[in-house]
Amino acid sequence: MADGLKLIVKEVSIPSRANRVVFIIAPILSIVISLAVFFVLPISAYTNVNVVDTPVDILILFSVSSFGVYGIVLSGWSSNSKYAFLGSLRSAAQMISYEVFFSLVILVVLLLAKSANFVDIVLSQYNTVWYIVPCLPLAVVFFIAILAETNRTPFDLPEAEAEIVAGYNVEYSSILFALFFLGEYGNIFALSYLFTLLFLGG
Repeated sequence: MADGLKLIVKEVSIPSRANRVVFIIAPILSIVISLAVFFVLPISAYTNVNVVDTPVDILILFSVSSFGVYGIVLSGWSSNSKYAFLGSLRSAAQMISYEVFFSLVILVVLLLAKSANFVDIVLSQYNTVWYIVPCLPLAVVFFIAILAETNRTPFDLPEAEAEIVAGYNVEYSSILFALFFLGEYGNIFALSYLFTLLFLGG
């Protein structure tokens, strides 16, 4: 709480050579996309309480979450710093590369459930068995992909916490810096919840 309050009250400093508009939009875009993912995820599959309930929930989830990489690339580019730009390219490459694993694992779950709707996927596990039982190797691959997608250990290279110069957010401070981390932790929560829906029956 103290760190969050400290970041909120700090002065926002924008580099003199940065593209100011894009520099401010990038972290806002990052957190907005992170929060938009939650509109597709069901609040409760058993009572059918959803904000958005469509037959193709998973496709909408993928299309929304794929925009998350734009906030990172724009942050590195708008800083007009070679270190931030290289950090953003490194982070974007890692995020995009693990989308293939997500797609292939979720395709198997869709075939088992015979539906792309989250409520149908959860209810199909309620009537039979949790999908983690027949698909344990796929669940492990999906979990590793989640670690890579959210920059957790041992895939925390894009954050570069051990280096002198950090990754794409090296030029950010104050609330703009905090927005990146709020978006990142929102993604961690959303992907953890997605794992529960797909393999543990919600």
